Amino acid sequence: MNYKSILNKMVLPAEIKDIIKNTKEIIMPEDRNHLFELAMGGKENLTYDVEFNVEEAVIREATVVKCKNGIAVNFDDIYMRRRDPDSMVIADDLPTDKATHEERFGVKFDSIRQETLDWLKSQDSLIMMPFFSGSEAMNIGYPSLLVVPGNSAFFALCLADLQGFIPSDSVPNFFKPKAIVYVAPPFRHIHYKGKQVVIHNRTFDLHEVFSFNLYPGPSAKKGIYSVLLNIGEQEKWVTLHASTVKIETPYELTTVIMHEGASGGGKSEMTEQFHRLPDGRLLLGHNIVTNEDVKIPITDSCELYPVTDDMALCHPSLQNESGKLNIADAEDGWFVRMDHILKYGTDPALEQSTIHPKEPLVFMNIEAVPDSTALIWEHIMDTPTKRCSNPRVIMPRAYVENHVVGAVDVDVRSFGLRQPPSTKEKPNYGIAGIFHVLPPALAWLWRLAAPRGFANPSITDSSGMQSEGVGSYWPFATGKMVDQANLLLKQILKTPETRYLLIPNQYIGAYKVGFAGQWITREFIARRGGAKFRSELLVDSRCPLLGYALDYIRVDGVIISKTFLQVNMQPEVGNEGYDAGAKILTDFFKSELQKFMKDDLLPLGRKIIDACLADAKVADYYNLIPKL
Repeated sequence: MNYKSILNKMVLPAEIKDIIKNTKEIIMPEDRNHLFELAMGGKENLTYDVEFNVEEAVIREATVVKCKNGIAVNFDDIYMRRRDPDSMVIADDLPTDKATHEERFGVKFDSIRQETLDWLKSQDSLIMMPFFSGSEAMNIGYPSLLVVPGNSAFFALCLADLQGFIPSDSVPNFFKPKAIVYVAPPFRHIHYKGKQVVIHNRTFDLHEVFSFNLYPGPSAKKGIYSVLLNIGEQEKWVTLHASTVKIETPYELTTVIMHEGASGGGKSEMTEQFHRLPDGRLLLGHNIVTNEDVKIPITDSCELYPVTDDMALCHPSLQNESGKLNIADAEDGWFVRMDHILKYGTDPALEQSTIHPKEPLVFMNIEAVPDSTALIWEHIMDTPTKRCSNPRVIMPRAYVENHVVGAVDVDVRSFGLRQPPSTKEKPNYGIAGIFHVLPPALAWLWRLAAPRGFANPSITDSSGMQSEGVGSYWPFATGKMVDQANLLLKQILKTPETRYLLIPNQYIGAYKVGFAGQWITREFIARRGGAKFRSELLVDSRCPLLGYALDYIRVDGVIISKTFLQVNMQPEVGNEGYDAGAKILTDFFKSELQKFMKDDLLPLGRKIIDACLADAKVADYYNLIPKL
């Protein structure tokens, strides 16, 4: 097919026209089956090596294996199996708080940009794939274009499943890209010492993304997130880093919870059913000091209707008069992490949907042999004794059972915190109870500090307590931190009927809980129709940054021990261990919040941060934006 004629009816920049004119073969995907065929290098292949010539050597970046239920992609370089949080670099002169190319590498990007374009023209074939960044279904899609070498077609398939794509026979006339993603894998070796580097070059009408690696996390997924954040910053709206689920109780009450937070903060888990023990109970926690297990029966769990997995559009066109935040999914597919699935039977619903999918799927970091069935608990090994912590499957949204189409009002916005174990002998910041109720002002502060948390499985560096940055989406934003902080505060002020929670995972004091506490919170909040509480149920947390703790909760007739609600009541922690952990958390907040004390911070934002720096009480935060 003469794809060049299709491209000629689009409104393309001069650089793309030059590539089209000088490249031997241009390919435009005709449908999803065509993409799978391209990813394997041909219909008959069962394996395919993605290789490049780099300075007179051949480097294999990835292998692609054809399985009965899709393809399995694995990277030779262990470092490439998860996202490097420092991969973003800015090449332009527009306002930014991020490192520029010249600051980080000592040279301007212009010459490397031209070298990249020339290299693309020299390839035997290029895939050019039009798509929309955002939500085409909600008419909030921004025209975009992918340019990738033909031998790296699996990358195009990943982006197509994550964002959707426009088949070659459906490209509209005068399609004018607002974003272009260029992929040139050898350049990470030639110019960047083998590191994941994604260069963002912004102009007022075009956002160029140069991906110099093939792991899709920082480019096909988060790179498009960057595009949406940049557009939103210009148009004064945000795309939140959040999963969203509509929950229906056995009594037909419905509640919508949106769960925000850093990678590993429980976003994917918020939309999945909790993992039952063989006897049907939930293992709420295992005490690492006493070896006690706390198991609770949940007879009737709620029905879940997923709305978003990772990116929630908060576009002005979606907002209504409800006083609640209104959101829609910004993705066409979900990048589902499966590090917690270690054996058959852990998550029967996900296992069934991946073993017997409606259509073939893309798996990453999963061990597979040709013509086998890729199994999501068969993680590739980083070393002979260590599993890869970031196995993934891309699940097209249309294949997700009970998914919600369209926009929803958010009743509760929760924020996830990945906590370490904390005891009086080894105190740490894992002092939050099963959940906490946050006054809106405190909810905003949590979105500024955004702790990355304990043992993050999704990125290459997760030691110690670090910040994921404003909104927990800062690694993907290209502009100014204060601009994003102001947008988030204005959003909170405009949506007074949405309530706020803090929900930890992994550990609650001395108890290893995984995501069980999060699942119990979801069941509890849904059963009571939201997060409005009588004042007698709320207790000021011993650490004011944690807002209000609950004095008492009961789920499906089961009373949850107060030691899970107020961690200082755990004898293994006590007030001494709790206070030591509170100091770690408070010192972290005070350090991170200093970054936002700029002249252009909203006056109310300055008052809230000043309150934190002055060791405000919970009531002080409440009075700054009084709504619970």
